[in-house]
Amino acid sequence: MPILSRSTKAYFDVTLLPPEYLPERGEITMAYSEGDRNKPLDIAASGRGLQQMLLLLTYLYTHPDAVLLLDEPDAHLEIIRQRDIYNLLAETAQAQRAQVLIASHSEVLLEEAASRGLVIAFLGKQPRRLNKREQLRKAPRDIPANHYYQAARKGWVLYVEGATDLSILRAWARRLEHPVARFLDGVFVHYIQGNKPQTARDHFYGLREAYPELLGIAIFDRLKEQPAAEQLKILMWQRREIENYLCSRETLLAFARANPPDATEPSLVAQRVRVMEQQIERLEQAFSAQRKPSPWSADIKATDEFLDPLFENYYEALGLANQMRKANYHLLADYVPLAEIAPEARTMLDAILDVAQRAKTDLE
Repeated sequence: MPILSRSTKAYFDVTLLPPEYLPERGEITMAYSEGDRNKPLDIAASGRGLQQMLLLLTYLYTHPDAVLLLDEPDAHLEIIRQRDIYNLLAETAQAQRAQVLIASHSEVLLEEAASRGLVIAFLGKQPRRLNKREQLRKAPRDIPANHYYQAARKGWVLYVEGATDLSILRAWARRLEHPVARFLDGVFVHYIQGNKPQTARDHFYGLREAYPELLGIAIFDRLKEQPAAEQLKILMWQRREIENYLCSRETLLAFARANPPDATEPSLVAQRVRVMEQQIERLEQAFSAQRKPSPWSADIKATDEFLDPLFENYYEALGLANQMRKANYHLLADYVPLAEIAPEARTMLDAILDVAQRAKTDLE
């Protein structure tokens, strides 16, 4: 079939060799050669992408007026070939008066289909016709399919900057015996790196295209401006970042007393506490000498400016490798004295509870 040979040569740089019939075995064998090499190779040795496209194109060429249902035809193709192969399929189907229905999560295929085909997105329980290029980009890239499932199951979504923020909220809810604790276990959470409210909005309102009754709450580190009221409830901490609420002398000394938990010999505990006090004092003096705000200030970036150098110096003075880095600072939430847990923490937990209780599950 000359047209099939031309297509495979153009798109895969593969030359199809004439099939051979083996009468003694009653079989037809097919071979190909790659590039400029003449050595024949069995078609079974070719890549899955080539085999799949050969099958599809052969069917279209031999079955005009057909309706072909394809599930992820791009699955075995490199991204750089997906656009070309889609166009080849579309052109072949048009020439053969066939219809091709494709199920795909490929952003490349969806963008290409936006200009020449009909795109249907199954969002929630109602299929929707998408005719905006931005909607097509958002579907596979920004909102995975499992997020729609979680939205329907939970009825609300929580946005925080990262997993450590969620761990701190859970620790506070547990220690304060706050009723939101049960909602934070198994919560539908989406992490927004970079403290950008617009990223949360894009995700939230994308989900609401499928579930208009979806509720959401986003809690960010301090923002430059107070967010305006909208369907997505956006709150921010008054201190520079959530870790600032873990920075107090008593919290750090409590951590030193308890870690490592299996080292309870009084002299070793006393040593850890003494070293922690020394390192805190050194940093306080350094901040003062540099005319920087106090380490306990609400305006410093607690993780980078205080906790990072504190724990680096603390473990070095103990002759140990640093066991507390930024990803572990959420552990300090368990050592904040109950009396020192900021009232703002309860306010945030109350706001989350309000959204969780108002949410409708299994949205229609």
